[in-house]
Amino acid sequence: MGLLGSLHLALLGLGLVLASAAETPVNSSVGLLEFSLGKFRHFVLNRPFPEEAVLRHIASNVTFIIFQVHSQYQNITVSFYKNPPPDASGTGVDKGLVSILRPEQSICTWYLETSDADDVWSVAIPLSYSEKDPIPGACNLEFDLDVDPNIYLEYNLYETVIKFAPANLGHARGTDPLPCDLGTGLDSRWRLRYDIYQYFLPENNLTEEVLLGHMQKMSMVSQIEASGFKVATLKSSDKTIVYFSSVPGQGVIYNVIVRDPILNTSTAYVPAHTYACRFNTTLDNCSSLGRLSTKVFFTIFAILGLFICFFGHRFWKTELFFIGFIFVGFFFYILITRLTLLQYDGDLKIFHDDAVFWVAFSCMAISIPVVFIGCLRILNILACGITGSYSVVLAIDSYFYTSLSYITLNVLKRAVNTDFNKAYTSVPFQTNDFVILAIWGMLAVSGITLQIRRERGRPFFPPHPYKMWKRERERRVTNILDPSYHVRPLRERLYNRLTQVKQFFQGEEAAGERTPLLL
Repeated sequence: MGLLGSLHLALLGLGLVLASAAETPVNSSVGLLEFSLGKFRHFVLNRPFPEEAVLRHIASNVTFIIFQVHSQYQNITVSFYKNPPPDASGTGVDKGLVSILRPEQSICTWYLETSDADDVWSVAIPLSYSEKDPIPGACNLEFDLDVDPNIYLEYNLYETVIKFAPANLGHARGTDPLPCDLGTGLDSRWRLRYDIYQYFLPENNLTEEVLLGHMQKMSMVSQIEASGFKVATLKSSDKTIVYFSSVPGQGVIYNVIVRDPILNTSTAYVPAHTYACRFNTTLDNCSSLGRLSTKVFFTIFAILGLFICFFGHRFWKTELFFIGFIFVGFFFYILITRLTLLQYDGDLKIFHDDAVFWVAFSCMAISIPVVFIGCLRILNILACGITGSYSVVLAIDSYFYTSLSYITLNVLKRAVNTDFNKAYTSVPFQTNDFVILAIWGMLAVSGITLQIRRERGRPFFPPHPYKMWKRERERRVTNILDPSYHVRPLRERLYNRLTQVKQFFQGEEAAGERTPLLL
C-alpha cells in the first residue's frame, strides 16, 4: 500500500509540475513563486519551507488584484506579510486576498505557508480588475479581513451553507472608497447584484487532479458563466447567505459574481468547494461513506423490491407488507426526529413556502390514483413495478453514488427539518445517472408488462380474506357431509371452556352421599 501511495504521489507531482511548466514560466529562485496575471500555477507547499508569491509588471489601468489559492482538504495560509496580523491573512482550503494598488505600484507580493506535516498540492492565480469593477467583500463587517473576497462554507450531512461579505463600488488608484452605508441610491453599492453559481465535479471522483483542474472553470467571470449553473440572484438588500442541500461524497464548487448593472461590470469572488465529508478523519470519511449495515439492508430491500416488481400483484399480502414497511419507516423516522429535536444543518422559489410545497406534493400524489380510479388492477401493478424497481436504485446508491436517490431523500429532509425550505436542492445528473435511470426504467417496464400479461383472465385482485371466511362459513352450514358441520358454534365452545375453568378453581364438595336413595 505504501509503494502504491508513493507511486501515486510521484505521478501526481509529475503531472502538476508539467502542467505548471506549460502554464507559467518557473523562476529558479528557492522559495519564490513567479506569477502572471490570469495564469494558473500548480505548486507544492510544505511546512518547513513557506513560499513567497510575486506578481510583476502590473499595468497602470489595474486598480486591484485578487490573489487566490486552493487545495483539496489541507489548510493553506495566505497573507500580505511574513508575520501577519489576523486582519491581513486567511487560512483554509480556498482562500484569497484583495490587494488595493497604490499609484505607480507595479509589483505585488503574498506569502504562502501550511501547518500540515504532509506536502500540500495547490493551485493559485492572480486576477486583475479595473476601477469600474466592483470590489468583492469591500463592505465586510462580519469576518476578519478588512476586504474579504472569500466565500465561507459550512456543511453537515444534510445542509450546506455559504456566506460572503457584501461588495462595494470600485474606485481609482489613490482615491478613497465610497462609504458602504451612506445612502441607498443608484450611486451607492446598493445597486449591486449577486449571482450565485454552482458547479458539480464528476461523480465518484475524489482525486486532487480533478478538483484542481475544474477549479479553474470557476475562478474567472467568463468561465463561471460558461461552466457554472446559476442558482439564484440576490439583491444588495438581501442577506448574503445561501442554503444548499448537501450531497455527501459529491464534489461541488460554489462562487458568486457581483455585478454593477449601471456600468455593466462584474467581479468574481474566490470560489469554495466541498464534498460534504472529510478526508482526514475516521468519522464521516469520504472514502467510506457507505456502511456495511446500510449496504446489507438495502441489498435485502432490493431483492424484496424485485419480487414485488415482477410478482407483487399476485402475492397481495407480500405487497402490503412491502408498501406498509416503507410508509411506517418514513413515518416513524419523521416522528422520532421531531420528538427528539434532532437538528441538522426545490429550486423554484414558490416551493420555499412549506404550505405550497406540501399542497403541491399531496396533489401530485393523489392525482395518479384519481386518473386510474377506474383501472385499479393497472394502478396496483404500476405501483408494484415502479416502487419495486426503485428499491434497486436505492441499493445501487449504497454502493455507488447516484442522484436518483434524492427523489425520496429530499422529501424526507423537507419533512424532518423545518429550515430545509431555504435550501436549493439541485443535484448533478451525469453519465452514471443516465445508466441507472435506464436500468430503473427497464426493470419497471419489464415488471409491469409481465404482471399485466400474467393477470389476463384472472380476477382483478385476490379474494378478500373476510369474504373468503364468510363464503366458507356459508358452505359449511349447508353441507352436512362436511365434518366441520358437526362442530358446535364458537360461542358455545367458548362458554363450555369457561365453565371448565370455573370448575377447576371451585373447592371440592363434602364427602358423603351425592345422590338421593332410590326407594
